[in-house]
Amino acid sequence: MPELRKDPIVGRWVIIATDRAKRPVAPKLEPPLAAGACPFCEGNEDKTPHEILAYRDRNTRHNEKGWRVRVVPNKFPALQIEGDLNKRGEGIYDKMNGVGAHEVIIECPFHEISIANLGEENIREILWVYRDRLVDLKKDPRLVYGMLFKNVGAAAGASVEHSHSQLIVTPIVPINVWEEMTGSLEFFNYRGRCIYCDMIHQELASEKRIVLDTANFIAFAPYASRFPFETWILPKNHNSHFENIQKTEVDELGTVLKTILLKLEVALDKPAYNYIIHTSPFDTQALPHYHWHIEVIPRLTRVAGFEWGTGFYINPVPPEQAAGYLRETEVDLTVKQKRSGS
Repeated sequence: MPELRKDPIVGRWVIIATDRAKRPVAPKLEPPLAAGACPFCEGNEDKTPHEILAYRDRNTRHNEKGWRVRVVPNKFPALQIEGDLNKRGEGIYDKMNGVGAHEVIIECPFHEISIANLGEENIREILWVYRDRLVDLKKDPRLVYGMLFKNVGAAAGASVEHSHSQLIVTPIVPINVWEEMTGSLEFFNYRGRCIYCDMIHQELASEKRIVLDTANFIAFAPYASRFPFETWILPKNHNSHFENIQKTEVDELGTVLKTILLKLEVALDKPAYNYIIHTSPFDTQALPHYHWHIEVIPRLTRVAGFEWGTGFYINPVPPEQAAGYLRETEVDLTVKQKRSGS
């Protein structure tokens, strides 16, 4: 029989349709991504806007070869860095100028589609770039929230194959983040504890939804998973801001993220997916009630009329089943892809 489960953070209800549960297969009839010369490959630096930041080999110059991870402005930005907010209203309607930042993190110089095929040190540098850009952009008083995310595959919104992620910084807190922070604050005010920390302790105790358990991180399928094989990665030590991550944590997180993405690729035949880093707004100090985390969402089902109309999600795969399947999926962390010219 189907089961209704309530997300303890935001109060969202999810339908776990167990009678419909089947081993999902990633959709194969995706529209093709844009063809042609890849603008993100080394040697094509003139095909992107000038770089904002790059981790480079010594004695190499900006906007030329020799980089390992590179950040450039998005060529078609959702928000622009120039200008004033100019907040204003029209009757009951509020508006402001579309000020913010929209950046692309190009994750390697050679043409690789999957971040899971990159070396652990390469992934660690990507995570450090994430941290560096948040630290830099939070200095701008106009900007309030930085959303780091990755789209893989056309079904997940990617338009370029080359492995990359994006950072969009907004002058307001997005509604999904606001709901998470509000729900976690209500829990903290009532019980005096972080709901994410409680969640970590409960998942470790039950072990039913654990995918990976390391010294400083836990990866699990959330109790009220919205999507099949949805997986969250949380640091075990309470930290509200991703940009406060420590070196030992980055070293370990590089391995954890690679392992989880490889497990999903092997178990689900390389599905399209998104991952999102949820962190606290720039204008807040360390928060005792909120906990940064990464949400990885394979795109195996589609949101349709019922979901849009009700706010419910229908998930055909119980998270306990998904976690067990991923937990048993063996992966090889060996890097097969080498840098071009090496």
